[in-house]
Amino acid sequence: MFVQEVKDHLIHKIIPFWEGLKDEEFGGYYGYKGFDLVTDKEAVKGCILNSRILWFFSNCYMLTGDEELMQHARHAYCFLKEHCVDRINGGIYWSLTYDGKPEDTTKHTYNQAFAIYALASYYDASKDEEALKLALALRDIIEEKCKDEYGYLEAFNISFVPEDNEKLSENGVIAEKTMNTLLHVFEAYTELYRVTKLNEVGDSIRFMLDIIADKVYNPKEGRQEVFFDRTWHTLIDLYSYGHDIETAWLVDRGLEVLGDPEYTRKLSVITESITKNIYDRAYIDHSLVNEAENGIVDTTRVWWVQAEAVVGFINGWQKCPDHMEYLDAAKDIWNYISTYLVDNRAGSEWYWALDKNRKPHEKPIVEPWKCPYHNGRMCIEVIRRMQKHA
Repeated sequence: MFVQEVKDHLIHKIIPFWEGLKDEEFGGYYGYKGFDLVTDKEAVKGCILNSRILWFFSNCYMLTGDEELMQHARHAYCFLKEHCVDRINGGIYWSLTYDGKPEDTTKHTYNQAFAIYALASYYDASKDEEALKLALALRDIIEEKCKDEYGYLEAFNISFVPEDNEKLSENGVIAEKTMNTLLHVFEAYTELYRVTKLNEVGDSIRFMLDIIADKVYNPKEGRQEVFFDRTWHTLIDLYSYGHDIETAWLVDRGLEVLGDPEYTRKLSVITESITKNIYDRAYIDHSLVNEAENGIVDTTRVWWVQAEAVVGFINGWQKCPDHMEYLDAAKDIWNYISTYLVDNRAGSEWYWALDKNRKPHEKPIVEPWKCPYHNGRMCIEVIRRMQKHA
């Protein structure tokens, strides 16, 4: 019942919604649909949004074998390689105009990572060597231009000169390094390693796992810290529940792909601790609260946090089958999503967020950060994981 509901939701709700945003005239997918469900065809097209759409359609194709989904993946890929890539300075822009010209020329490590993540999946789906070549070139850029001895720096101008990291900083701080960007570089390299098994990519994964274990994870608090200076000193008392549960399963996925027993031993205890702590601290009223700053809990229910919680708790149950409460929580949160967070208006998808009374925030249905990556991936992961246990 659970798996079938999720599968039906993916096939009949999420996929058709994003197919409907295809821009046949200028390429890519439209970058904005307001809460009023009006699509702005001349809105900025975020390169992160396009990468995530490429990742989504590539994985939906690999799940279903539907050739129409491959056509959508190819459409997103062509837009990425023809417009998102800076052919002069290298790397991926932050955003483009509706007709595919550079709009914000910031080069951010986060953005390079998502392009690698998407391209590696697209290569797996299409076997297009050009896509893999581009993914590897972007990986070289991250390693050569976005890295110091402590980890990955984040924000750069068009020529990869460092600048303030405003785009990935929040809560009143400007962070030189963030848990969020590190996580998504790790995620991207995991996918790249899965399809290439290149030793140098595996070594970079180990480098990041050491940072997660030794710098980002706070064993006293049983959580990850969020915003840091260059040498990984935390800047703020912030507990990001969504990022923690997402990290738990993404790190476990990375460990599985890497296949290094030493790192599996080192990190598995951390991901198990994170999962338990999120279950105990953030799973409230059939859903996950958003975050806690200085101990004050933000009770907003954000779309992506709920999606990651479903996958994270299924992952926790798969690792520790005696913990049936994790599987029950995943099913419970899915029920919350399908009842309250899914926007049942024709031509919509999920609301951005709900308040504590389950009333939707009047925020866009699509914009540079609102994409099919979290909720689409949740569906794909549920189907793949639960079918293995059937």
